[in-house]
Amino acid sequence: MDEAKLKQARMFIEAIPHAHALGMRLDAIGGGAAELSMDWREDLVGDPRTGVIHGGAVSALLDTCCGAAVMSHPEAPAGTATIDLRIDYMRAATPRQRITARAEVYHITRTVAFLRATAHDEEAGLPVASATGAFTVERPKGGAQ
Repeated sequence: MDEAKLKQARMFIEAIPHAHALGMRLDAIGGGAAELSMDWREDLVGDPRTGVIHGGAVSALLDTCCGAAVMSHPEAPAGTATIDLRIDYMRAATPRQRITARAEVYHITRTVAFLRATAHDEEAGLPVASATGAFTVERPKGGAQ
């Protein structure tokens, strides 16, 4: 991925208030794939009895990760927005473990990118959630793309 796109993707993530509030970190990006993570925090717990992170935080991580993946795709020269995102929760995340999301564009048209994503805690082979989504592919104004 070229430096300009990498910088744009980092700025995109840092500019999203909820991404900053949740402590999301961009771990890897390029070629239509991205990896973001966030630490477990007590203020993100959905059920105080179990200490399990709230599903909404996992959802936000997956959505943001998908957006970053679209922005890193060579055929997606500008911004993006979520059209549709389906998330299947498979199990509760282990309390006090970092959550990592990985998203990849598997098909792209002139106007829509289609993605698959997973979120997992420190047990990498056992997903917490999986997602499929469709995101806009925005073209620069006045450009021939």
